[in-house]
Amino acid sequence: MNEDQKLRHRIELQVRRMKKSQRDQSSLLAQTTYLGTLGLLFILPVAGGTYLGLWLDEQASGYSFIWTLLFLLLGILVGSLNVFLFIRSRG
Repeated sequence: MNEDQKLRHRIELQVRRMKKSQRDQSSLLAQTTYLGTLGLLFILPVAGGTYLGLWLDEQASGYSFIWTLLFLLLGILVGSLNVFLFIRSRG
């Protein structure tokens, strides 16, 4: 293999790598959608758990914060699990 063929081979390898990199690169919209989905997967269980806990605390005799705290922590746990499973399924 002479020098011209070696150079041509190296250039072809670099061109293939660059094309693959451009093909695999996500668009800004795709990245924004991905991050928005992650946010919703975490925030919705936390907010839902908090509101359910507040409602249960209001229904109980005398206002306490036990149910609110319990369902807030449960929402954080469920939201974290949602995000973990979503990232694992996409990767």
